[in-house]
Amino acid sequence: MPNALMLETMSPELLTVAERAKREPEGQFHALAHLIDVPALSRAYRRLRKKAAVGVDGLTKEQYGQELERNLQDLHHRLKTQRYRHQPILRGYVPKGQGRHRPIGISVTEDKVVQGALREVLEAIYETEFTESSYGFRPNRSAHDALRTLDRAGQGGEMNWIVEADIVSYFDSVDRTKLKEMIQKRVADGAFMRLIGKCLNVGVLDGQGYSEPDVGTAQGSVLSPLLGNIYLHFALDLWVESEVKPHLRGKSVFVRYCDDFMFGFERQDDAEWVMMRLRKQMGMYGLTLHPDKTRLVSFGRPSKEQQAGKGPGSVDFLGFTLYWKRSRDGRWILAFKTRSARLTRAIRSVYDRCRRQRHRSVKEQHTTLVRHVRGHMNYFGVNGNIRSLHLLLVQVQRAWFKWLRRRSQRTRLTWERYQDLLQDFPLPRPRIVVQIWGR
Repeated sequence: MPNALMLETMSPELLTVAERAKREPEGQFHALAHLIDVPALSRAYRRLRKKAAVGVDGLTKEQYGQELERNLQDLHHRLKTQRYRHQPILRGYVPKGQGRHRPIGISVTEDKVVQGALREVLEAIYETEFTESSYGFRPNRSAHDALRTLDRAGQGGEMNWIVEADIVSYFDSVDRTKLKEMIQKRVADGAFMRLIGKCLNVGVLDGQGYSEPDVGTAQGSVLSPLLGNIYLHFALDLWVESEVKPHLRGKSVFVRYCDDFMFGFERQDDAEWVMMRLRKQMGMYGLTLHPDKTRLVSFGRPSKEQQAGKGPGSVDFLGFTLYWKRSRDGRWILAFKTRSARLTRAIRSVYDRCRRQRHRSVKEQHTTLVRHVRGHMNYFGVNGNIRSLHLLLVQVQRAWFKWLRRRSQRTRLTWERYQDLLQDFPLPRPRIVVQIWGR
């Protein structure tokens, strides 16, 4: 059942849907389209980020909201009369590190509103079904919660062996036909399913090129994270619950954050058994595991007799590297530090940000730079990761100094004057924001 905080924000109609979904695990919903009304569209609009990227029409959230009531009434009328058409998705790219880029899909504001309203209804149904092992893009669940689960499993001896997996281009590989069949097990409303189809079967504008792919969901859209969760719920989570766990001979843990997931095992034979079957299971749903990033890792806690060094191996998950280290009181604990590739990407992002905004006033530069650094620390500021935060802050100071000096060829900013400037415009100090473990 959705948690109390989520229930408080639900409309009475959605609350009824959630209660029935919990009460009837096999039941189907035949009347859902009427829930996509003007109040639902209004709630979806308010949830949109103010500075979200604009789609092919160039219309921002603020511009759409200037005549919000009229726009939503018109949109609702077109939805009811089945005259609504999803506009093409604008293809964008975000840096992924090592010269690679991740494609994202940017919908127009109106389509984001429709996707948000659809997501609200689907969440009311599927939050009652998703397993405890799923953490990504769910209300009141976070990546830090997933890390806490791994920490408890590591201390409990459930991570002597780890299966680390990576799905190749997950969102671009989702089988739309299978996804619709999965949703139709619970949703028998044809009008509601047609709306989902309109959000899936949409053209993509990439530069001057236009295409209409028949597989995948646009990564970056409002609805895609939930659809991705539903797909892996059937393709992976239920398989783990119904087939994997009953077969295992020892303790285990399974954690999934959208398409990133990890298995931990007490026994080596259990880990090898899952490793052998995982690739075939993913293939049944059109998904491919990365041959170099999917591996079996020995990860047991070092013995008490080992006084120095680290554990037998390390794994990467959700931007962190997990490894064993000695605590101050001499115990072996599971530690989390920023993954080296992610730290490098963060440093490059800071240099690029300082370069692009060097023409602005010092006060404006400081405001955006502080916001950027705090956003990084809010995620990576976990126990034991203070050194990585220090490394980033050193590079932030150097980057800002470098590009402030290039604002003028006549007056060069010295390091001493820069230190005085930092007294008036201080950068955030490295600090632990999130407690993963409390020992």
